[in-house]
Amino acid sequence: MNTIPLIIVFVYIALLFVLTWATRRLSAGGMIAYLLAGRNLPGWVVAPLLAGLAVGGASTVGVAESAYTRGFSAGWYNAAWAAGAILVGLIAARRFRRMEVATIPEFFERHYNVSGRVIGVIGQLVLQVVITSLQYVAGGAILSSLLPDVFTFQTGMFVTAVVFVGITVIGGFWAAGLTNIINVTLIYIGIVLGAVLAVGEVGGLRELVTRLPAGHPGFDLGAMGSGVIIAWFLVMCTMTFSVQSVVQISFAARDARSARNGFIFAGLMILPVGFLSALIGLAAAVLHPGIIPTEALPRTVLSHSPYVAGLVLAGLWAADVSTASALLIGSATLVVGDIVQRFIKCDLTSRQERMLSRAAVLVISVFTYLLAVTVSGILKTLLIGLCLTTSYTLIILMTLFCPGICRRGHATWTLLASMAVLALWLVVPAIPAFFKSISLPHPIYACLIVSLLTFLLVAIIDKRKIAQAAAVTH
Repeated sequence: MNTIPLIIVFVYIALLFVLTWATRRLSAGGMIAYLLAGRNLPGWVVAPLLAGLAVGGASTVGVAESAYTRGFSAGWYNAAWAAGAILVGLIAARRFRRMEVATIPEFFERHYNVSGRVIGVIGQLVLQVVITSLQYVAGGAILSSLLPDVFTFQTGMFVTAVVFVGITVIGGFWAAGLTNIINVTLIYIGIVLGAVLAVGEVGGLRELVTRLPAGHPGFDLGAMGSGVIIAWFLVMCTMTFSVQSVVQISFAARDARSARNGFIFAGLMILPVGFLSALIGLAAAVLHPGIIPTEALPRTVLSHSPYVAGLVLAGLWAADVSTASALLIGSATLVVGDIVQRFIKCDLTSRQERMLSRAAVLVISVFTYLLAVTVSGILKTLLIGLCLTTSYTLIILMTLFCPGICRRGHATWTLLASMAVLALWLVVPAIPAFFKSISLPHPIYACLIVSLLTFLLVAIIDKRKIAQAAAVTH
């Protein structure tokens, strides 16, 4: 039973590395060639690259984990992701591409000040590290469930890391984009097969509703609570405007049209995956009561034929690989562009840039792996970390669309205020208790309120306007 799924997974891994090796010359050159694909990604690569980034461990294993206890409404997580991608495509992707910058902190220094860039890169790295670490967790859960006689949870995380780090180091952003075409295809095959077979094993949708444990919310689309669902949409619609690994895809697009169309189409690709994963989580609540919720999705497909199990779980694992590759590229870009080239050594040769970029990928991967050992609760951890994006998005949108009211101190102080309130939320129990008492149960609300108030206060106190000619992108 283990041999066939293992062969399927190894064939998938081999295919990824063959494609990566075959296209490695596309990334030959310096930082722009390696980390931004030479700013030449067509729309048909932008879409699966973004969809693969979105549909990772949180969007599949994490959603099923949540649905195992909270019901079908966990699928709203991916709907929120899709809404954010489409929104960026409609109003900002063209502008992002025309900026000709490599990172968001670089954009902050261009329009605000150096401190805005420094604080910006610290926050971005925290975000990227948190999201990346979760991919190890999901990958370990998938492989240990798929092949329990071969992988433990820890060795599954390690193998997951080796694969996506290897792809990223060899091929750069071009490899991440092209391999995501394979990944997204396999993800859809796996998720659709998994949902159909899981529901069929239960006896159909009606039987699934009947057999759910007493008190389980089932198909109630509001079971997560309106406050949580709205928070998801706020988090994702701010995150897509301001997380480096997401915005970097538009920076690397061939032109403004490719960026716009790629983001919109990616949103449509992302939308169904969450509800399909939630459906598998519901089936797991019937078929496998009492398991660790993180294993709800991978465990559910193990009762099928080894061919189906191998294909489905390879698709789930592909979700991790696709997400992590883009995240590592984004993090390496921050380190090389915003730290090394800006403050340590600005005159690197193309070869030095490429070697440094690869070294950054390796160092970041080791750090995120160590962090992953301590992570529990995929969606909860991810959504708390993403709350930092409220301040980034506020600054970016105001700079693009209302530069006349922006002040030099906005980037620095708005970012600091958002980081401070999130830190207090995590260490002072009275703060989340207060917000829950007024029906605002997620830290995104506290970050949003504080960011808006800080932005308003700085606009009143600071009289130093940013240069509108520099801020507006034509």
